[in-house]
Amino acid sequence: MKYFNQKYGGLECRLETETIHLLPWGENSLRVVARRMDEPQLPDWALLPQPEQKSDVNIQGETASITVGKLKAVAEKRDWPQRIQLSFYNEKGELLLEEKEFQGAVARRAREYRPKTGGGYELAVTFEAQAGEKLYGMGQYQQEELDVAGCTFELAHRNSQASVPFVLSSRGYGFLWHNPAIGQAVFARNGATWSARSSAQFDYWVTAGDSPREIISQYTAAVGRPPMMPEYGLGYWQCKLRYWNQEQLLETAREYKRRGVPVDVIVCDFFHWPHLGDFRFDPEFFPDPEGMVRELKDLGIELMVSVWPQIGLDSENFQEMRERGLLVQSDHGLNVQMQFGGDSAFFDATNPEARAYVWEKCKENYYHKGVRVFWLDEAEPEFGNYDYANYRYQRGTALEVGNLYPQAYSRAFYEGMRGEGQENPVNLVRCAWAGSARYGALVWSGDIHSDFATFRRQVCAGLSMGTAGIPWWTTDIGGFSGGDPEDPAFRELLVRWFQWGAFCPVMRMHGDRLRGQELTRADSRPVQHTGGNNEIWDFGEYNYSIMCKYIRLRELMRPYVRRLMEEAHQTGAPVMRPMFYEFPEDAVCWELRDQYMFGPDVLAAPVMEAGPVSREVYLPAGSWTDLRSGESYEGGRWITAGAPIDYMPVFLRDGAHGDWIGAV
Repeated sequence: MKYFNQKYGGLECRLETETIHLLPWGENSLRVVARRMDEPQLPDWALLPQPEQKSDVNIQGETASITVGKLKAVAEKRDWPQRIQLSFYNEKGELLLEEKEFQGAVARRAREYRPKTGGGYELAVTFEAQAGEKLYGMGQYQQEELDVAGCTFELAHRNSQASVPFVLSSRGYGFLWHNPAIGQAVFARNGATWSARSSAQFDYWVTAGDSPREIISQYTAAVGRPPMMPEYGLGYWQCKLRYWNQEQLLETAREYKRRGVPVDVIVCDFFHWPHLGDFRFDPEFFPDPEGMVRELKDLGIELMVSVWPQIGLDSENFQEMRERGLLVQSDHGLNVQMQFGGDSAFFDATNPEARAYVWEKCKENYYHKGVRVFWLDEAEPEFGNYDYANYRYQRGTALEVGNLYPQAYSRAFYEGMRGEGQENPVNLVRCAWAGSARYGALVWSGDIHSDFATFRRQVCAGLSMGTAGIPWWTTDIGGFSGGDPEDPAFRELLVRWFQWGAFCPVMRMHGDRLRGQELTRADSRPVQHTGGNNEIWDFGEYNYSIMCKYIRLRELMRPYVRRLMEEAHQTGAPVMRPMFYEFPEDAVCWELRDQYMFGPDVLAAPVMEAGPVSREVYLPAGSWTDLRSGESYEGGRWITAGAPIDYMPVFLRDGAHGDWIGAV
């Protein structure tokens, strides 16, 4: 029996009913697909097609190997149980990753196919745990962990949870679970298991590299990098729960202009439409959209408009979309998938016809009126009940392909805007999956609470998203819900969050503040409330002065931020970087989760507790300059940095950006 063949430029393994293909897929990288009873397929979930690459295939009896640059995979035919066992090595011959050995009477395979009634499998693959290994990435989960070794993850999206199944290992490899099925990842001491609740085949990707920088570059080359961030993405963005009419929005923009505070983007949030799913301005509250956009552009401000993927049953578009099969389908019960703001169903973003339909409506009613930035909310999508087994898309059931939705949602607008000639679209979106970055996705961390514990979780979330290939990321400064503009405790939180926001990829104020205003139409029917005040002058004069300084610092940093966005576009480098990204040889940097590098030159150490006026900061080897005082420090040690309420500790590396010193 011949178990191995050279095929499709890679290595084919066949045993019993299983076929495995190990294929060159990018520099120092392999794609592994395995299937029972059929030939493995190569779906385009996130991985981009790769040019033909040279590989070295060596077959010797019951053992075979394939080498692509720095990565070597070894396949061995084993007995009891009879199986093909896979392991991966770097160019030094050091073991990176290996499937778990289930020896003796246990008689269990590392790759498990558990048949499902009606077809398909529940899949699971388990790899050996490696002592001392650290793992980073996985996207955005609301936890105060950066090293995810020992953690368990639901591979599914929820409001404030974006599952991006890529991990970077301290052992020198990256691993992408290239499967959009709902599932789980468990990084336990006795093995790391990736599973899918319903899928036809295994599909994962492995890369080897000598540094985190090299690994992330190779990964982002394989799944796509963001376009260049447009100029209006570099400064300050102003938002509140919603500006409920045209005049309120314009007057806010005018007031910023009168005060001399620069604003790049202002946001028209949800329920500015007549009915959910109409994809147009309500003429009662926004009588002249073109004039509104024109005045904002004259002020140097772009308008961003919220779009929801729900189609209300009372929408002017619902009947046509239902008849044309453009909606997500519920397999059981009524086809009502959310009830916020009325009964609604989601449009099927995996369906190209549905994507085109929604874009055409938005093009006619927003884009042709001058809108060039969209807020793609509810992108998980946020089902009223996360019963993934009940929903069906064109590309499969939610159990099979559910995690693809936010990527496809971003794709609808990116391709539409590119089709109109817009060179570098950026759209704010509440979720992402692998490959979302190439569709101009600026991800924010969802409807998070306004407290310090939540604040701390956002720093880990942003660093993990950047590691997982999503360099454009932001939060609602101050948190989304629970903030009282009159409460001194909230004001302290807001100021600390605002300072940190200046060192996020995009600096954006938002929140559903308390003390909002209830609203009605002219005929007395209620409409969505406006939320409390959320302009920087609404939180006391002293706090206003602090926030003004940080907006102006962000302006001073604009050339540097532009350079970071160019690097993200060209190499996939995160804008927010874990300390180990810049200092991989420093063991301390692999442990740090509450400070990070904003690009190569800026060490940011946010204050994420109430009360402190100092904090401990680790300075790696080199020379570091305090942004405020200009005082210099030699690195390789911990220091106690001053952090009064008007200052967040920031240090500049090796004399960089001396013109910033004293700006705050």
